[in-house]
Amino acid sequence: METLVRAIGSEGVLAFACVTTHLVEEARRRHGAAPTAAAALGRALTASSLLSATLEGQQKVTLRILGDGPLGGIVADTTASGDVRGYVQNPTVHLPLSSRRKLDVGGAVGRGTLHVTKELGLRWPYHGSAPLVSGEIAEDLAYYLAQSEQVPSVVSLGVLVEPDGRVSAAGGFMVQVMPGADPQVLDDLEAHVRSLPPVTQLVGQGLSSADLARAALGSLQARIVEERPVRYRCTCSRERVEGVLMLLGAEEVESLLGEGRAEVRCRFCGETYVLRREALQEILWRLRGSRPPVA
Repeated sequence: METLVRAIGSEGVLAFACVTTHLVEEARRRHGAAPTAAAALGRALTASSLLSATLEGQQKVTLRILGDGPLGGIVADTTASGDVRGYVQNPTVHLPLSSRRKLDVGGAVGRGTLHVTKELGLRWPYHGSAPLVSGEIAEDLAYYLAQSEQVPSVVSLGVLVEPDGRVSAAGGFMVQVMPGADPQVLDDLEAHVRSLPPVTQLVGQGLSSADLARAALGSLQARIVEERPVRYRCTCSRERVEGVLMLLGAEEVESLLGEGRAEVRCRFCGETYVLRREALQEILWRLRGSRPPVA
């Protein structure tokens, strides 16, 4: 079982880390994502998971990356219970390797804006945004946290895609410096993180989420204070699809009834729901508040 951990280090530092290999591979498989698209989506899913580390109860966080690159938009959301889902608008995008011989996620994402929405059980959701600084997602998230939430952070994300398209390693960590900490601490953390092997290499060596947190904190003596599961799980259902059709109104449902069926595909998980004539007729009766008299 893959997990998300929260750790406390000395010098007023927090760390969040998760291994997401199976989660990201499930997303890649469901969406039929090409390598570059799979890497971008996997980083977004991992980032969303990290942002969920302080959520509780029914709270949820949604990460949206809206760039002008060929991938289009990327959406990832995570609940406090660790259910993660997401999609990329154009999952078949695959670019030539970058000058560093890496998957060119930055080029595929392009320039634009990163948005974070947190549903915290309040009257209105919290929403923040910041410009994309590289399209590589980790740097963009760190910039967002510093600019929009005023939390200095170091973020590292990684997804390793094999030549056959399979995701063999994925994960990430986020280290945050709390208010009142010595400014030098952040500089030291950034230097320490730069000295670490890539996240995918650490995951490939068998490091757990807790191990990643300890590696990220280095000499700051990490203490794991919470560990919770993360998995790819969508909240779609036939009942939710019927609810969406109800919102369309009687005229639209009657039009679908004339076609004999309605087919709805969930963007988050790829599940297809087929509602045939009998189900559509039932929805139409509910919308009109009455059934025809029985002969």
